[in-house]
This record gives sequence, C-alpha cells and structure tokens, in this order.
Amino acid sequence: MIGDNQKTFNQLHVIFDGLLVAAAYILAWYCKFKWFNDDPVGVAVLDRGTYFSFLFYIIPGFLIIYYFSGMYYSKRYSTALKEMYNIFRSNIVGIAFLFSLIYLFKIINISREMILYFFGFVNFFLMLERGMVRSLLRSIRQNGYNTKYVLLVGYSRAAEKYIDRIKENPQWGYVVCGILDDRIPAGTMYKGVKVLGRLANLEVVLPENKLDEIGVTLSLMDYDILEKIVNICEKSGVHTKFIPDYNSVIPSSPYVEDLGGLTVVNIRHVPLSNFGNAVIKRMADIVGSFCLIILFAPIMIVLAIIIKLTDGGPALYKQERVGLHNKPFQMYKFRSMRQQKTEEELKGWTKKGDPRVTGIGKLMRRTSLDELPQLFNVLVGNMSLVGPRPERPQFVEKFKEEIPRYMIKHQVRPGMTGWAQINGYRGDTSIRKRIECDLYYIENWSVVFDFKILFLTLFKGFINKNAY
Repeated sequence: MIGDNQKTFNQLHVIFDGLLVAAAYILAWYCKFKWFNDDPVGVAVLDRGTYFSFLFYIIPGFLIIYYFSGMYYSKRYSTALKEMYNIFRSNIVGIAFLFSLIYLFKIINISREMILYFFGFVNFFLMLERGMVRSLLRSIRQNGYNTKYVLLVGYSRAAEKYIDRIKENPQWGYVVCGILDDRIPAGTMYKGVKVLGRLANLEVVLPENKLDEIGVTLSLMDYDILEKIVNICEKSGVHTKFIPDYNSVIPSSPYVEDLGGLTVVNIRHVPLSNFGNAVIKRMADIVGSFCLIILFAPIMIVLAIIIKLTDGGPALYKQERVGLHNKPFQMYKFRSMRQQKTEEELKGWTKKGDPRVTGIGKLMRRTSLDELPQLFNVLVGNMSLVGPRPERPQFVEKFKEEIPRYMIKHQVRPGMTGWAQINGYRGDTSIRKRIECDLYYIENWSVVFDFKILFLTLFKGFINKNAY
C-alpha cells in the first residue's frame, strides 16, 4: 500500500539525512583545518577525535529537529520553495542547538568558522538531495506509478475544485476514480471523472475497490448526513479527508479557536484584532511617522511654497475618507489640482490627462509626494504607514454592494502604502484585484510583512504608471 511505501520512504529519508549531516560536518572540519588553514601550527583547537565525537549529539539532535519541522511529511502538496525554506529554518534551529551544546559543556576552543562551514554545507546537501528526490518522484508519478486513488463522496463546488487541482498537478500522483451523489444522475462527467452512483452505494463500493483515500465533498444542502457518511468511510479503514463546500465564505487558512472543547471557526483571521499586535503596529506607526516627518520636512516646506506661488491657493487639501471601523476622517494631501467646487470634485477618479491637475501636481502625483502630509494622519492615529488605501464615502457605498468582502478592509487602519500599491493596483486599476491584495495583507499581517512592504515601496510604490 502507498501508506506503507510512504513509511519506508520516510525511514530512508531519515537515514540519508543523518548521513548528509555527518558528511557536512566532516567536510566542514577538513575545510577549516586541512584545506583552507593558513596557520595550522598557531591554531589552538580541539583534536579531531573530540570534534568528531560531537556527531553522536549533532546527528540525532538535527534529525529530531527535522522531524518536528515537518520535513518527513508527504511531498505531494508542498512546493519546492516551501521545502527549501523549511530546510533553512530547521538548520538555523539546529545551529542554535549546537551552540547550546557548546555552552552547556563549556567548550571554549571549538571553531566558529567551522560551524559556519557546516551550516552552509548541510543546507546545500539537504536542498540538493530534496530537489533530486522531488524530481524523481515527479517523474515516477507522471508515469503512473506511486499513485493514490481517491473516491469523492458528494458532487459539489468543492468536488469540482478538487478535481481541477488534481488535473492541474499530475505530479501529485492522485487519480480521482469517481463520484457518488444522490442529486446528480449516474454517468454525468466532469473533466473525465464520472458520477458512479448514489451515496447508498458507498458501503458496497468500499469493500470492492482498493482505494487509498476518500474525499468527502458533500454540498452544503447535504451536511445533515455528513456524520453518517464519515462513520461509514472510517469503518472501511480507508484514509478519509473532508473538503468543505464553503470556501467561498471561509478562507483557505481559517483561524480556529478552542472554546472549552467547542471548535469555533473565525470567518476571517485578522491578526491585528489581537491587542498585542495592534499595540506593536501603533507604536511602529508613531515612531516611524515622527521620524519621517522630520526627514521630509524640508521637502514638504519647499512643495508648500511652490504650490502657493504657482497656483495661489492653499497648499494643503483635505478630503473625507472612510477609515477603521467605517468611521470617516479627514485625510490630508498636498493640493495637486486647481481649486474646484465640491460637486466637481465628487464626479470621479482622476483620469490620465485630467485637466484639473496642475503642473506641479503632475510631478507630485507621479512621485507620490502629494501623499506626504498623510504622515500627520498616521501620527494622530487616523491612518497607518502600511494598510489598505482609504476611499471616499460615495465609492465605499458603491463598492460594498458590487464587490464581495469589500468592507473587510475597514477592520484595520488604512495605510499610506499597501500590498495592493506595490503590486501596481493604484489609481484607475481593478478594484477587485486591489481588494484581493488588501484581504491577503489583512489575513497575513506581521511586523516583517509591514517592513517588506515599506522596503518595496521605495522601488515600486513611489513612482507608478497608474498615478495620474
């Protein structure tokens, strides 16, 4: 069975990993003390036997770390990039473990340079080995070997999406044998997968077919029999997985809470709803905006003078936008358009070649310098340095009816820059794509992600072809 093959495969993986860890360590020793040692006499180090004796601790220690890092799970669904990252992360933990041993046993003469060599070699060896194994498995599965046969129970959107993914990724080695359903006639086909019969046939089909997995893909209207179906599947001893038919409502990585033994699934995971995360982000906004105001003060003064001299009107312009928890606030910008009546201003977005934009306004918009006064919005708490861009109330009313999940963006503070902006979605671009980026940011927020966006803004966010 494939399950037994996976177990044997994992055992071989552990043996190979242990050998590669040992090889990387020994190679690091030779590089440091034999091949690249410019002063072998003057180096006061431990003898080779003592160095190599550490392998009795290093090999099992690293293998345990690899195990708990998930490096021995099935590779069918994981990407190569994710696996490389996991190897690198695990080896960092392993090096920390090695330094802990050094501190614990008070080993003062061990070479840190050799450990650095070891870190480089073990990453290289493991990534190379995993890449070769991944290529081999892909080749084997594409030729019809090491295949898992799956029966789907229930015809639904989830079943169609599951079949789509399997067809798009033959390297996973899955074959969908068929579907059982009460509502769809037998013989109905979806991308080569046939509806075999009714759900009542499940107890007959399971003993007769050597299936590797059962996918429960019932439609929402059939969830009343979900428990019964799962019980039948589990009695067969075949591995059963549940593919829910509510992904249009709940995201792919929902936030699950345990409420005294009761599972609570949050429709949307918003890390910034956590008080600690919110405080960290707010402190970063205060410090960051204060420093940036001081840094850009000379530029802002010069721009204000130029606007006043060239157009004669006020340098600053404020506009009502919708912010955190749907509350309106006044957002500040340098005025880049000629002064106009309120009804003219409300008519729509700025288009390319818009006659309302002044000469200096074109430059400011192209370089995003007109946004600098929003640093004061950040300082007082209306906005954040990073977040979804705020929109005017009339557009919020329009988009919330037209675009699903549009209002979720107001669960966090709006930002001066965001994931959508550095991906090119600003100005007169797709609102749906912009919202997809905003939702991704909201659900995946972290301090590191914020810094990444701020860094990328230097290259992608200030100057943009869609800023008119």
